[in-house]
Order: sequence, then C-alpha cells, then structure tokens
Amino acid sequence: MTDGPRLHVLMILDSSYPPLQGGGTEAQVRTLARGLRARGHRVTVFAPVVPPAGNGNVARVDGTPAFRLPFPNIHFIGGLWLMARLALFLYAHRHHYDVWHVHSPRRLGAVAALLGSRLRGPQVVVKVASATELETGTLSPKPNWIGRFQYFCLKRANAWQAISQRICRGIAARGIPADRIAAVPNACDVTRFRPSERASEGPIRFLYVGRLIRCKNLPRLLDAFAELLKTHPSAQLRIVGGGSQDAPLREHAARLNLQNRVEFTGHRNDVEALIADADIGVLPSLVEGLSNTLLECMASGLPMVASRISGSEDMVKPGVNGWLFDPEDTAGLTAALRAAADQTAAQRREYGVQARATIEQTCGLDSVLDRILTLYRGKRIPVNAAMSTAREGV
Repeated sequence: MTDGPRLHVLMILDSSYPPLQGGGTEAQVRTLARGLRARGHRVTVFAPVVPPAGNGNVARVDGTPAFRLPFPNIHFIGGLWLMARLALFLYAHRHHYDVWHVHSPRRLGAVAALLGSRLRGPQVVVKVASATELETGTLSPKPNWIGRFQYFCLKRANAWQAISQRICRGIAARGIPADRIAAVPNACDVTRFRPSERASEGPIRFLYVGRLIRCKNLPRLLDAFAELLKTHPSAQLRIVGGGSQDAPLREHAARLNLQNRVEFTGHRNDVEALIADADIGVLPSLVEGLSNTLLECMASGLPMVASRISGSEDMVKPGVNGWLFDPEDTAGLTAALRAAADQTAAQRREYGVQARATIEQTCGLDSVLDRILTLYRGKRIPVNAAMSTAREGV
C-alpha cells in the first residue's frame, strides 16, 4: 500500500536503538518504521550507542537500517562530539531524506532543526514525547543557557508533534506558533493488541507493565493495594518490568505483607499474554507523555486505573472506560482500585469495549500514520483534531 509519493524518512533518537529492555520512545520509532515501510516508504534510524548496547555499526531492525554511532562517555564533551557527528551525517546525506523526524526536543533535535532551516531541504518534525520537557527540559519556563540555545535552534523546526493535549498547551505557552503544533498521539498496533476472552469468575487481577523507576509511583500503588485488600482480600496485582527500584519495591511489598498477593515478574517479552491474563490495567505514574502500556492495555480491552497526567487524561474517561486519580493522592488511588474491583464481570467487559474503541479511533496505527504523513508533507493538522474523540468519549 502506498499513499502519495514515497518518502525517505530519517528517525533521529538520542538513545540506543533497539533498547535492551523497554523504552517507550524507541518502541514508537519501531512501530512507526514498520508501518511506514508497509506503506511503501523508506525509513532509516540514527541513534547513538549507549553502553552496554554494543559497538556502533549499521544494523537492521525489522528490515530498517539503523546507523548506531558510538561516542565518548565524557560529560559535556561526549554530547558535543555526538552533535558534531550528527551535523556531519545530516549534511553529507542532505539529499537522501525528505524528512528528519526527531524524537526528542534536546541536543540532537537542536542540530537537526538548525541545519534543516539552513539547508531549506528536508522537513524537520520535532516530537515532544514527555511532559517532563515542559518542566525541567529544553522547554521549561527557566532553562539554563544550554537549554536556551537548544530552544533557539529548535524553534526553526517546521512542525512539532505533541502526543497529548497537555503537551500541546505547554508547547504553545513556550512560544511555538500554533500552526506548527499538531496533536498526534503515540500509535498502537491494534491488530497486535486485541481483546481476549477473560474469566468471569475468580479474584480481580490488576496489572502494571513498565519500568520500575521512581517516576512510576509504584510505592503508592503498593500502599493503595494494601488498603484494597482490607475489603477485597482475594485481589491480585502483577507488576511486570525491571529497573532501579526492583529491590526497594520488593522490600516495600514485604513490609506490607503483600508477598502472597503481589507478583513481581521482572522484564518479560510476552506482554500480550500478560494483558490477556488480567482484568484491570494500572498506571500510577507521576509523569508521562502518553504511555504505550496504557494504549496497549486499552486496545486489548482492559479498563484502566490511571493517574490524571499527560496522555492518560486524554484517553481514560471516568465512567466510560476507566478511572482517574490525582497522582499524589493515595486515598484517591485506593478508591479507584476499589471501584474497579466492585464492578461485575459484565461491567468490566463494557468498560473494556469502550477502552478498545477509544484507542481504535484515536491511536490506531493507520490513523496515526495518516497524520504523521500529513506533517511530513508540510500540511497543517488542527491542534484539537487528533484526540477529540477520546476527550469527548466514544
């Protein structure tokens, strides 16, 4: 399948590709690359080699060539070296690509935006994938001098992809013209993640999938789950993933006497099977852009208990497909877990149907690719069009 003239797209990452374990931005690049190639477009990935990913070389990931560039692990110097190498790469290949799609508004994005404006050739699209960028990153209200210089360069990008309405508003508040901002969410392959038949009897099964790091707010989830067990003693919680907080979280669960009700699986590659074996998805994060796990769980027919943060608040509609709570509110999280556990199997199925419909209509891979290709061709997407379905309900 093709749609319009075939394009050659360069995806630019500031992290290793493919990642060793997880990585939402990298997963999105992989999903988009597969989808674009299936439509007849060409895709190349440029990424640094972050130890211990291995030696830099040209590899292929799902048939997509990836230029993986090693750089010296020296503070500041390593970053400058990498920026210089990217500039040389872009200049040397300036006639090879129609689009430079940068997946982080940081140093490599600044290089691409500045050079693209000088060459007046490739369309430069900058993606803002995390709300953190609006608080402590290049787009923060008071960046340091490096951030100010990067922003000076980034402002020259042709278009900005914001994956949530909150990020849209934040970019506009930082001075990016509205006609350059497009609300285009992360893509979910809804043919891969599909609803499955779930048991109508038995204990309620909650599922978290993601990295075990501080910003995921998992100690609060354990505290709230311990409270839930007072009224729903047979409930189960499965925590899937690895990270720096693995041991502290296991210790915290032991202090709460949750050993028999909470399972830590570590990193797993069979996420579809894990989702199929759950009743309710949980995402208690303090900050996100738009979680891939949220989209995958909802596409698989799981209602979601999620914190009211960037991305989640666009997709989860209380009373329709899930429950929202303020991320610092343990009592609110407990109440959301209890409301989910109180539902009948039929009510959960209906919430799951609505969750699936939300993702199909807002984040399905084909729909997102249509909007991405619109950006690649220099056309405008109305800021509020991309995620209006989720905000209004389905």
